[in-house]
Amino acid sequence: MKNCKVLLVEDIESEAKLVMKHLKRVSGWRFSVDHCDRLGAGVQRAIEQHYDVILLDLNLPDCAGIEVCQRMHKAVPHTPVVVLTNQNSDELGTKAMREGAQDYLIKREVDGPTLGRAIRYAIERGQTEEALRESEQRYSLAVSGANDGIWDWSLTDNRVHFSARWKAILGYSEREIADRIEEWFERIDTRDRELFDEALNHHLEDDSSHFECEYRVIARGDEVRWVLSRGLAVRDDGGQPLRIAGSMTDITRRKQTEARLLHDAMHDALTGLPNRNLFIDRLELALRRFRRDSGRLFAVLFFDLDRFKHINDSLGHAVGDELLAQIAGRLNSCLRPGDTLARLGGDEFGIVLNDIDGPTDAIYVVERLQEALAEEVEIETHSVYTSASIGIAICSELYRTSDEIVRDADIAMYRAKNSGHATYAVFDTSMHDQAMLQHRMETDLRRALERGEFDIFYQPIIAMDSERIQGFEALLRWQHPSRGLIMPDDFIGLVEETTLVIPIGWWVIERACHQLATWQRLFPLDPPLAMSVNVSGKLFFTDDMAKRLAALLEDCNIPRNSFRLEITERVVMDHEDLVLNALSDLRDIGVELHIDDFGTGYSSLSYLQRFKYDSLKIDRSFVSTMSEKVDSSAIVEAIIKLGSTLGMKVIAEGVETQEQVSRLRAMKCPEAQGFWFSQPLHHDAVNDFLQADAVSVLQGKAH
Repeated sequence: MKNCKVLLVEDIESEAKLVMKHLKRVSGWRFSVDHCDRLGAGVQRAIEQHYDVILLDLNLPDCAGIEVCQRMHKAVPHTPVVVLTNQNSDELGTKAMREGAQDYLIKREVDGPTLGRAIRYAIERGQTEEALRESEQRYSLAVSGANDGIWDWSLTDNRVHFSARWKAILGYSEREIADRIEEWFERIDTRDRELFDEALNHHLEDDSSHFECEYRVIARGDEVRWVLSRGLAVRDDGGQPLRIAGSMTDITRRKQTEARLLHDAMHDALTGLPNRNLFIDRLELALRRFRRDSGRLFAVLFFDLDRFKHINDSLGHAVGDELLAQIAGRLNSCLRPGDTLARLGGDEFGIVLNDIDGPTDAIYVVERLQEALAEEVEIETHSVYTSASIGIAICSELYRTSDEIVRDADIAMYRAKNSGHATYAVFDTSMHDQAMLQHRMETDLRRALERGEFDIFYQPIIAMDSERIQGFEALLRWQHPSRGLIMPDDFIGLVEETTLVIPIGWWVIERACHQLATWQRLFPLDPPLAMSVNVSGKLFFTDDMAKRLAALLEDCNIPRNSFRLEITERVVMDHEDLVLNALSDLRDIGVELHIDDFGTGYSSLSYLQRFKYDSLKIDRSFVSTMSEKVDSSAIVEAIIKLGSTLGMKVIAEGVETQEQVSRLRAMKCPEAQGFWFSQPLHHDAVNDFLQADAVSVLQGKAH
C-alpha cells in the first residue's frame, strides 16, 4: 500500500467531498488529504509542508483562471499539480500545462480510477523531471571538470588541436584522428552542416559574442551522436580573428531525453497515438496548406466509442484500457501514412484526413473504420464488441481556426449519435444553427427558475382492477415566454448538462410534496394518495439528500411510503456505488423507490437482486407496440411476472387504447398510466378529477 500526501484546494464542500470519495476508491494507495478552500491558504500550506501532489481547482474565491496555476507553481515549482476543474476548455488546459500543471481533468468526467492514474502519472513525471534536473547539474559539474573535448584552431595557418577527450567522443583513440580541421568538418552530419557554418561564420564575422551550436556528428561505426560545440575567437587590433578555441560536449543522452519528453508531451501514453496537442498541431498544418492551395482538401473525423463506460464499469478499467489500445491499432491500420489518428482523452478520438477529393472519400474511410470497429475484440477471457458514431467536418474557406472545424465535427458526431449507434453524419450549417438554438435555450434555462417559468403537471396512476386513482406522477413543464409550452424531452437533456439540475430537481420535489399534502388532506383515502417524481442521478451525489427529503416530508406531514422516487437503470449502472449508497439511505427513511423505463436500459437482474426496489415501470415503447409485435407483448408479460415473483409493483406507462387496457388486465398488470385514463393535468384540474373519482366510488357503493 503506497502512502500519498495530497493537498486539495477546492472551495465547494460537496465537490471536495466527492474528490475524497474518489480517492478512497483508488486501489493500492492510501491518501492523506489536507483541504484548503482558498488559494492563499493553499499556497501557504504547500510552502510549509511537503506534499506528493496538489489537486487544484481554477475557480476559487480569492483567485480564478490560469493565475491560480501560475501562483501555485511559482510557490512550489517542484510539487506535481493536477488541475481539477469544471472549465472544459482546451485553451485553458494547454495554458495550465504550460504553467506547470502535470494534468488537466474535468470534474464531471473523473472517477476514482481516473483520478488515481492522473495522480500516479503526475508524481512519476515529477520524479522524471527532477531526475532530469539532477542530470543537468551533473552535466554542468562534468564540464567544469574538463570532461569536455577541447579544440584549438589557428586560423592563420589552419592548424588545429583536438584533445584526447574530443576524439573519444567520436569513438576514436588519440592516434586515430589527425590534427586536421577536415577531420572535424567532414564528420558533421549533412543535415546540420548549414546550421553549423552559419553559427561559426556569425562569430568569426563578429556578429555574435561567442560561437555555440548543437549538431549531429557521424562517429565510429556510422553512429550518429549529438554534440554541443562552444568557442571564442581571439582577434587582432583590427578585429580580425586569429584563432578560435573551445569545447565539444557529447549531448546525445540529453537530446534523447528531450526527444522522449517531447514525444510523451505530444502522444498518449496508453495507445501511443498523438494526443490532443499534436492533433491540433497537425490540423492547423492542414488548414494552412488548404489556405495556400484550395485543392488540398482535408476532413476532420470526431468520435467516441459507444457504451465504453459500461464496458469499463462491468469488466474493469484494465479491460477498458486494453480495448482502447487494440482499437487504436485497428483504426490506425485503416488510414494512410499522411493521416493523423489521435486519442483526445478517455474514449474520444479524432482523425485528420489529408489530401482527399471530397466528402465521398471521407465517408469511404468512415465506413472502413466502422467495419473495423464492428469486429470482435478478444481481451483475456472476454469477447468485447463496440462501435462508434462518427462526425465528419469537411474543410471550407469559412473556417478560420482549428477550433471551429473541431467544433463542427463534434456537432456532427452528436447528430450521428441521436440517429443511433454505428452511424455517421457530415456537418452542415443547419447543425450549427441547431447547436446555437440549444445554446440560447441553455441561457434561457438559467433564468427560467428565478422567473417562475416552470410548472408541474400531474398524470394519474390507476389501479387496473378497480380503476381507482392510486396517485400521480409529477411532470415538469416549461412555459417559455416566447416559445410557449416546452415539453421535457426538449430541455431536460440541457438541464442535466448544467448546474441547474440540482436546484430544479429539488424545486420539483418540494412542489410535488406540498401539492400531495393538500390532496391527501382534501381527499383522504386508505392507502393515501401517492406521488412519484423522476429524479436526476446527480441528486444522489449530494450527501444530505435523504436527510433533506425526510425533513421535507415531515414538514408536509406526508406518510413517507406515499412518496416515490423514480430512477432509471442507467443512473444506477453509471454511478453504481454512490447511487446504491444513496438509495440505501432513502430506503432507511421509508421512501418508495421505482425503476423507471424498465426494459430499455440494461435490465440487470443482478441490480434488482442487490437492491430491492418497490416497483418497476414498463416503458411506453413496449406498451404501445403490444398489438404489433409479439416480442413486445412477451416482454411486458415477462416484466409483470418478474415483478410479481420479486414482490414488486408494476406500472405500465403510455396506455392509450382500450386494447392495451384489455391486454394489460389479462396479464394482471397492477397499475397503469396514460392518455386512456387521463393526460397530465394542471393542479386545478386534478381537484376536479379527484372529485369525480370520489363521486364514482360513492355511486358504486350505493349500488
